[in-house]
Amino acid sequence: MPPEPVVVGRDVWKVYGTGDTTVNALRGLNIEIRRGEILAVMGPSGCGKTTFLNCFSGLDDISKGQVLIEGTDIHAMPDNQKSEYRARRTGFVFQSYNLLPILTAEENVEMPLLIAGRGARESRESAQQILTQMGLGERLKHRPAELSGGQQQRVSLARALVAHPAIVWADEPTGNLDAEGSHEVTELLRSLNKQYEQTMVVVTHDEGVAASCDRTLRMRDGQFVA
Repeated sequence: MPPEPVVVGRDVWKVYGTGDTTVNALRGLNIEIRRGEILAVMGPSGCGKTTFLNCFSGLDDISKGQVLIEGTDIHAMPDNQKSEYRARRTGFVFQSYNLLPILTAEENVEMPLLIAGRGARESRESAQQILTQMGLGERLKHRPAELSGGQQQRVSLARALVAHPAIVWADEPTGNLDAEGSHEVTELLRSLNKQYEQTMVVVTHDEGVAASCDRTLRMRDGQFVA
């Protein structure tokens, strides 16, 4: 039996504007993302990739349709419940890292656990463990400005994974990195996917990143075309 789907999208639309000025950013998307799968989403700028990520992760509302994560209709939730669900069951990795500059690496990584109500000691130990696994055991007390781009993205990955979420959403995770850093992060994504059987969706322009994924979907004009 194939693994069950973690994410199911049914006829998902995202429409901006009203009247004659509407823009259909997403146009009736249907998709299943299986547990343990690492999926790449590619396409030209403006095709709807980031809108797809934002709408399917619950960061943005949809205009029509249904998005289920582990069977839960995230857009049927009130905003506060949706935010709490995202904090517990989803992780995010961004091109710009989005690390808090005044916090150390371990403090950035433990933050999702503290927000979810975990104890301070347990959160700190979990953050130290995953950062050490990622080769940053000697950088626990370093702030983002003291780390390279590749190291900052590894901290971002650790933060996304530390709570063992149902799915990790990554938006251009290698976009700000040089070739060496991009290769390093790509290898790490694949390794973490295998190690934790972690479901991931990676929005990318990088064919090398897509080649390392299990499956690639290409978007154009708010639809999947291949």
